[in-house]
Amino acid sequence: MHEFDDERDAQPGGPKPYIDRQAQPTRTGLVCPDVRGKSSYHDIDARQAEFEGLAGAIALDIVFSEVVRVREIRPATYIGAGHVATLAEKVRAEDIELLLVDAALTPIQQRNLERETGTKVLDRTALILEIFGERAATREGVLQVELAHLNYQKGRLVRSWTHLERQRGSGGTGFMGGPGETQIESDRRQITERIVLLEDRLEKVKKTREQQRRQRTKALIPVVALVGYTNAGKSSLFNVLTGAGVFAENLLFATLDTTVRKIALPHGREVMLSDTVGFVADLPHDLVAAFRATLEEVVDADVILHVRDIANPDHAAQAQDVLTVLEELGVSSETTPIVEVWNKIDLLEEPGLALASAAPAGKVVATMPVSAHSGQGLDALRLKIEQLLSEQSRTYHVHVPHSAGSDIGWLHSNAEVISRDDANEQGSDFVVRVDPRHRAAFLERFNGRIAVSDL
Repeated sequence: MHEFDDERDAQPGGPKPYIDRQAQPTRTGLVCPDVRGKSSYHDIDARQAEFEGLAGAIALDIVFSEVVRVREIRPATYIGAGHVATLAEKVRAEDIELLLVDAALTPIQQRNLERETGTKVLDRTALILEIFGERAATREGVLQVELAHLNYQKGRLVRSWTHLERQRGSGGTGFMGGPGETQIESDRRQITERIVLLEDRLEKVKKTREQQRRQRTKALIPVVALVGYTNAGKSSLFNVLTGAGVFAENLLFATLDTTVRKIALPHGREVMLSDTVGFVADLPHDLVAAFRATLEEVVDADVILHVRDIANPDHAAQAQDVLTVLEELGVSSETTPIVEVWNKIDLLEEPGLALASAAPAGKVVATMPVSAHSGQGLDALRLKIEQLLSEQSRTYHVHVPHSAGSDIGWLHSNAEVISRDDANEQGSDFVVRVDPRHRAAFLERFNGRIAVSDL
């Protein structure tokens, strides 16, 4: 978990770890309900594998993982009484300290499962929040995760976990321990006050981000945003394109904090490349809301690169989940060009067959097979980005005297230089492509020197 400064530690309702991993890893059982008739892009084997990956992302001691067939969801316990009794026996026999359920449990379902099994129970949302809490590295990321934590926790101050009271700690608002009945109103008030404080701080962060985006817009630098399912290889692709050192590992949610770097495209045009948090199936709404300021980098992008792990058997379903989150953010192919980047082609046993059978998710302008590991396809990807940014651009012939060296630098920084002819003794003749962002500045700067254009 994170270390917090004294001021924040003293705040009522401040974040507390709800899984104690200080000593030995928590002995954990995983339960993956397979609900009959419940629609999902993912088959049960893929869902179970992903849930195991989520649990493994915070280094729990996974004692067992099993699929539970559910004919109908029970309001009291989500799964049937027989399955609950079996789980209770396993908890006692295996000394299980934590049960993770791959579903969104109501507070009542969570409470009843804890009472019946005699151990702590967390649902999918709480597990994802725990992972985000461990990964957040920047001040902004910590604030965003804490806000999502508290909004989730606020709705669960409905019961007393008396058998876990010893784990509550001094604050009484950690997820591993439950508030006593006499503490509910006090805890709810403190959490509400903390939420208001965090929202105010994040509003200031949002204004700072808006100012940064305005500065980029004023500088006429296009933004290209990377999005994708967690562990699709976005950060690895970001690193190889930018030369940055963003943390990239074969780990779910390895990157939480948005990173933006400037890169140069093949003909000299500069763009800002933005790496964002990975998406996942059933991403908690509170988390999307908390990270909305960060994800606005995607909303304002000129081009979106949707990175897919094409070597993952579940990549088609993962792509649909990404589109769902994009739609929630108000982003679609109708408003922003989307390129699907089919990453990890170096892991395919039969690349030709696999790529031929793959299909884009939704409407895209292109699909680009690449490998961030080997570098295959990256040059073509750079050219495709440049092409998309240039499609609405216009081509101009412009003369630059030898005495105006700064104008040459401006052209290379703000336009795509298609050709240059130095045969004229008075200066150089350029053919350049200028996109709409730069057109007004170009026409003003080179007024009277545009010899021929396609206007």
